[in-house]
Amino acid sequence: MNTVGDRVPSIPTVLPHPLLPARSPMYALTNSLVVLPDSPGGVLAGRRVPHHDPKIIDHSSGRPWLIGHWAAENLVVADAGGVRVAVFGECPIGPEQLTAAAAGIRTPSDLDALARTLPGSAHLIASVHGRVRFQGTLTGTRQVCTARLDGITIASDRADTLAVMIDAEPDEDMLAVNIACQQLIPPLSERTWWRGVRRIAPDSYLLLDGEDRARPVRWWTPPEPDLSIAEGSGQVRAALREAVAWRRPTRGRLSADLSGGMDSTSLCFLAAEHTPNLLIFRRTGSSAINDDPFYAGEAAKLLDRADYIHLQSEDGPKVFEPPYILPDTEAPHALTRGVNTMDHQIQELVRRGATLHLAGHGGDELFSGGAGYLHTLLRRNPLRALRDLRVRRALGRWPLGSTMVALATGASLSSWWRHTADHLTDPPPPPNAPQLGWAYPLRITPWATADAVHTARRVLRDIADEAVPLADDRGQHEALTYLRFAGPLFRQLCRTYANGGLRLDLPYLDDRVIEAALAVRCEERFNPWHYKPLLAAAMRGQVPDLILDRRTKGEYDSEVENALNQHVPDLLELFADSALATRGLIDVDALRRYLYTPVGGADDDPAPNLEMTMGCELWLRQVATVRVKL
Repeated sequence: MNTVGDRVPSIPTVLPHPLLPARSPMYALTNSLVVLPDSPGGVLAGRRVPHHDPKIIDHSSGRPWLIGHWAAENLVVADAGGVRVAVFGECPIGPEQLTAAAAGIRTPSDLDALARTLPGSAHLIASVHGRVRFQGTLTGTRQVCTARLDGITIASDRADTLAVMIDAEPDEDMLAVNIACQQLIPPLSERTWWRGVRRIAPDSYLLLDGEDRARPVRWWTPPEPDLSIAEGSGQVRAALREAVAWRRPTRGRLSADLSGGMDSTSLCFLAAEHTPNLLIFRRTGSSAINDDPFYAGEAAKLLDRADYIHLQSEDGPKVFEPPYILPDTEAPHALTRGVNTMDHQIQELVRRGATLHLAGHGGDELFSGGAGYLHTLLRRNPLRALRDLRVRRALGRWPLGSTMVALATGASLSSWWRHTADHLTDPPPPPNAPQLGWAYPLRITPWATADAVHTARRVLRDIADEAVPLADDRGQHEALTYLRFAGPLFRQLCRTYANGGLRLDLPYLDDRVIEAALAVRCEERFNPWHYKPLLAAAMRGQVPDLILDRRTKGEYDSEVENALNQHVPDLLELFADSALATRGLIDVDALRRYLYTPVGGADDDPAPNLEMTMGCELWLRQVATVRVKL
């Protein structure tokens, strides 16, 4: 380990568990780096970077700038005098283009123009005459984390890398609030899980200006949603077509999910334009009311040049099936229940030669939306707002009185967070409650302890003091909330695939695709009369009308419920000597009672809460027993 004093987090030891792997794996993490300021302090910090035999790229001064491990195709660097610019990630820009862009840079803010046109999903990093700019993507799929070490600010794309460098401890507040409230929206969901390590907001970059001067700079604001679908759908189609077209593996095969839904099916048809030997992955569930297989089968008939991998629901591990593992140590995994199932799918794809896989994750967050836009629309176009409201009331069976009260209220986002903290232990809202707030009301996890609830309330009230809307238009704010909540989750998903030897790309979360979609009016993008109307308009003529006119969505709840019931004894064995219980965060008896209680409906479904609790439990065990190998 290339450090001074072999410093590692001083986390209390947790004994191995019989349902965990017999010996903890050492993850050889690639495509990760540390960014250092152009200062003598940065040189000293570079000696503590926890990478074995790292690659190093210097500032123009000769001091270390980028340190880590990355594949050659994932880092492009250009040099123009005292300016160096790097693109780190999945992006089709070449050295010549980047060099031309670097030639015109005089200050870090001059990179805004390049950042607004850069395709793909990548970090943009620059060293400009001793000043450093480091930024990720708009959704946080590529993040920027920062910490203070010996009086200077350092940065990385991974929070746990910095945690090792500064001897950070797990953040007890994050554990408590996520146990108590399940998963939270930004800005709380954009905190790291390590004390002393923080994330930069996705719409900002980190500016390192010497040893002791570091600050976030907001460089991006969402576009005004003023285009009609007719005007904006062509831009969305062009952005998606470009996002898929350049994603061709340098070796091996391109594969793609085909669930039968609009998101994944659209990507398959776009990929098939330039990939005759496309490998398509389909998985068939056992639920009689899940019609995904029918639509996937109809789409497959038109993708007749592609090869297929078709797995049945009984193939491979089920959700919630042990052994329970955590893919890495940066944060608790929010998709814990399906990690083993996912690993099996990855192995099948790799066995068939796949090296790059496309999936439609992010399509729901980008093209589906709630009713939040009605607040803004009512004040701008009341007739259109009332027409949409009538449809949403009919679909949700919202009572007239409470609907009008919710729509008329001018409560701020800060007030919503405070109200959430005050009413955390209230019963869940009834199924027909109008969903017109800033977000769905948070309610307490049944097995959270009083201490966890107390901490969660304090954290939520602290968030209220700093919460500001992400956009002036309420619908645009809601869309960005969904995207910025989902980005870190899908970042974990991509790393799970990478651990299995397969690169996962999510074109819907590319910055340019997001900007194209956000430019369309919210009332047309989230029109309650149609399902994902913007994506359907963009893909009309490219994807079969049968898919674009579909009004249903695949239902997997019964499969998850059956698998959960089957593995209740395994789960209780996992929590028998719980690290969370030792910290006073969960009541294992309450968890046991809840798991043995039959699920009474969607509002009583314990699976989402349980998944986050599992993620936190496994993460605590992992960071206590695994020495991260970077």
